[in-house]
Amino acid sequence: MSESYDFQHWSNYYRDYLLKNIIPFWLNHSIDREYGGYFTCLNRHGNVFDTDKFIWLQARQVWMFAKLYQDKDLNVSDNERKQWFQTAVHGAQFLEKYGRDSSTGQWYFSLTQKGEPLVEPYNIFSSVFASMVFGQMAKIDEINSEKYKKIALDTFNDIQKRRTNPKGDWNKASPSSPRQLKSFALPMMMCNLSMELEHLIDKELIQTLTQECTKEIIEQFRQSDSGLILEYLNAKDGSRNDSFEGRLLNPGHGIEAMWFLLDIAQRENNQKLASICIDTLLTILEYSWDEKYGGILYFLDIEQRPPQQLEWDQKLWWVHLETLIALVKAIDHQPERQDQLIRWLNKVQKYTIEHFVDSEGGELFGYLNRQGEVLLNLKGGKWKGCYHVPRAFYLCWKTLDKINKKS
Repeated sequence: MSESYDFQHWSNYYRDYLLKNIIPFWLNHSIDREYGGYFTCLNRHGNVFDTDKFIWLQARQVWMFAKLYQDKDLNVSDNERKQWFQTAVHGAQFLEKYGRDSSTGQWYFSLTQKGEPLVEPYNIFSSVFASMVFGQMAKIDEINSEKYKKIALDTFNDIQKRRTNPKGDWNKASPSSPRQLKSFALPMMMCNLSMELEHLIDKELIQTLTQECTKEIIEQFRQSDSGLILEYLNAKDGSRNDSFEGRLLNPGHGIEAMWFLLDIAQRENNQKLASICIDTLLTILEYSWDEKYGGILYFLDIEQRPPQQLEWDQKLWWVHLETLIALVKAIDHQPERQDQLIRWLNKVQKYTIEHFVDSEGGELFGYLNRQGEVLLNLKGGKWKGCYHVPRAFYLCWKTLDKINKKS
């Protein structure tokens, strides 16, 4: 017997919780009015417990408010939209002033509250989100549009140069190591970045980049025997590596990447790619769902050997939220498969609302133990900021509303 799902009800739920709870939480608690930028280290009730600023989280918050500002369907007051614009500008100005190493143009990992460098640009992801953000800011800030376009494109070009060695001088692997691995995170993020910058970058380059990254994800990282996605492969030929890293599964990354590729499939009207993405999404869910306690496990080994990550059995906010996005987008792409997809949507949504949503303190908890109990009741920190939660509630609202209007 097929399960039911009230698309209208849940569309309203995601919209209302986003606008009445999540966005006010970050507006009320995260803005640093003294030094610029945002605080992300917030306790359960939004009090600041540490003032360090992390470039990728600063950038993600700018992106979120820039995205909200552009959406005319939200039916909010002009004052609210103005506040979103000002909040995005506030963060962008801080990033522009303090975020980069002036000698290389690369984006630091973290800064002090005042904007002094703390941690060098040891990975490429600060740059990925900085490029994404200034691409969005170029759309909404007419006065600084050309300047922001240049920042976005300069950063994008630097990312392109670093793709073969994204960590550069900070790569811990020995140059003579026989185990040279490449990470799934890079082609995954490049798919998303390409779509975000398609208004700035040559269409042929976007097409080439999305095709290259899609091919790498589907034909190399996605394993043909199991349908699961590995986190690392041999860099030389894309083959499997029998090591802790080479057997590692990160279900959240695999699932998030599938909705990135679903967006590409929609753009290209590629039903074959959409079907592969949905098959992969369901395969990962079947493999990683905790049948004993519910929820999606954080890390797994593809050979079912003991994972080396001590937090392997935790339940994390972003994994479940990215799964909700992927499931609703999958239903939108292939409604003929909605019986199976709705069964999973009901299951993941029920777990997420019952365990992560904080009816007392607002926003969502981030970290649960395997049993579903709150491990840390913070709302933000070094890894959790104003991004996965509002983005998921925003995209679930938009997609469910779209499905409901088509039905």
